[in-house]
Amino acid sequence: MAVLANAVVVQILPIWKGLIIKIQPGETWQPMFDYHGVKITWLGHDSFRIKNGKTVIIDPFKLRSSAEKADILLISHEHFDHLSLDDIKKVVNEHTTIVTIPAVKKELGSLKVKEIKAAKPGDKIHIGDVSIELVPAYNLNKFREPGKVFHPKEDGKAGFIVGMKGLKIYHSGDTDVIPEMKSLRPDIALLPVSGTYVMTAEEAAQATKMIEPKLVIPMHYGSIVGSESDAHKFKGLVTCEVQILQAE
Repeated sequence: MAVLANAVVVQILPIWKGLIIKIQPGETWQPMFDYHGVKITWLGHDSFRIKNGKTVIIDPFKLRSSAEKADILLISHEHFDHLSLDDIKKVVNEHTTIVTIPAVKKELGSLKVKEIKAAKPGDKIHIGDVSIELVPAYNLNKFREPGKVFHPKEDGKAGFIVGMKGLKIYHSGDTDVIPEMKSLRPDIALLPVSGTYVMTAEEAAQATKMIEPKLVIPMHYGSIVGSESDAHKFKGLVTCEVQILQAE
C-alpha cells in the first residue's frame, strides 16, 4: 500500500478478537526498516537480511525474490524451515562465511563458501567489523509429545546477537521465554509471536519486558503457523517501538 503525502489513508485489517486494527494516516508497511543506517529486511518466517557494509542473512526459507548474496550467513538450527539447502544455495558464494551450530555444519559440507564456523551458545565470533554471539534458544512449554519439547535445551540450538555499527540486534531463534534473556540488552529484538513451536504474542511481550530493547520486529508467522494478526496482537501488548514488516 502506497501512502501519499498529506493523504488520509485508513486500511481495515482482519479482525482479531473483535478488534479492528487500522493503519493511521502516514503509516505504511514495507519489507525493509532503516535503523540508524542499519537496514533490516524481513524475508519471511524467521529470515532476515541485515546490512550496513556487510550483508548478514539469517535462516533463509522460501525466499520470494532474487536473493542478495550474504557476506555472513547465520543458521540457527537444523529444522527444515531454518536449514533449507535450496534457499541457502541462493544466498551464498565463495566469499560467504557461515556461522552455525555443530549439528548443522555437517549438512553444509558440499557448499562452496569461504568458511563454515561451528559454534555453540555462549561463543562469540568476529568477522571483520561484525560480531556474532550465539545465545541459547529452546522450549520450556511447547511439546511435540508429553515430556518432549520441540527445541530441547540440550540440543544447543541458537539465537544470535549481531553487533554491527555499534548496534546489537538479537535474533532469538526458535525459543520460549527463557532465563538467559535476562542478561540481554539489545537495541533491536527479532522475536517470534506465533506460538505452537515458539513464543506466543503474550510470551513475546513478556520477553520484551525482560530484555528491554528499543525496537522489536515480530517474526515466525505467515508461513507455517501464525498470521499477521499475531504481530498486531503483540504490538498492542508492549510499550516499546514495534515495526511490523511485509515479507520481501
